[in-house]
Amino acid sequence: MLRDIRNNYHKFELKEDSLTNNPIDFFRNWMDDAIRYEVKEPTAMILATSTSGQPDARVVLLKEVRDGGFVFYTNYMGQKGLQLSVNPKVALTFFWIELERQVRIKGEVQKIGEQESTDYFATRPRDSQLGAWASKQSKEIESREGLEQQYEEFERRFEGEQIRRPDHWGGYLVVPYEIEFWQGRPNRLHDRIRYKLHKGNWNYARLQP
Repeated sequence: MLRDIRNNYHKFELKEDSLTNNPIDFFRNWMDDAIRYEVKEPTAMILATSTSGQPDARVVLLKEVRDGGFVFYTNYMGQKGLQLSVNPKVALTFFWIELERQVRIKGEVQKIGEQESTDYFATRPRDSQLGAWASKQSKEIESREGLEQQYEEFERRFEGEQIRRPDHWGGYLVVPYEIEFWQGRPNRLHDRIRYKLHKGNWNYARLQP
């Protein structure tokens, strides 16, 4: 039964002497671990948004970690993009089961520069570039065939040409003000370290599990 499914975590521990002054630097260390240990989809993160008090969540891919925060790309006119235009406050969650680790991030989004979005779009596979044009993200469509027809129309439109970035597609930077690192431990006595930004400085505390 579902209630009988459980694991006792024991692989690693999270000690204060391993921490960095800036949690983004510590996140980079954990991301490096996730890649080194060949975690499946290490950059996959749950992005939670909220408007009118109703949370909404989906998985997106992290594309860059910079000193100011975390970058992802999407359709500005899709459901998440429209939600972000109303309420820029978001939450991110990473879960790396192979390492028994979780990271939770709270912050606010801001659009990155158009040239940055254009530069990144140019690095995407051509099929993904066409998909950004073909999909009216989150809008209803009658059939899969209709979606494939839209894709084929843009394939013909851009045949033999470089595909430019559509205006409705680009990047966001999540600027964090709270980051929590969770390390699974035996007997459900997990390690939790939470950083909070206060007047430009990061302070951390250990939380009970």
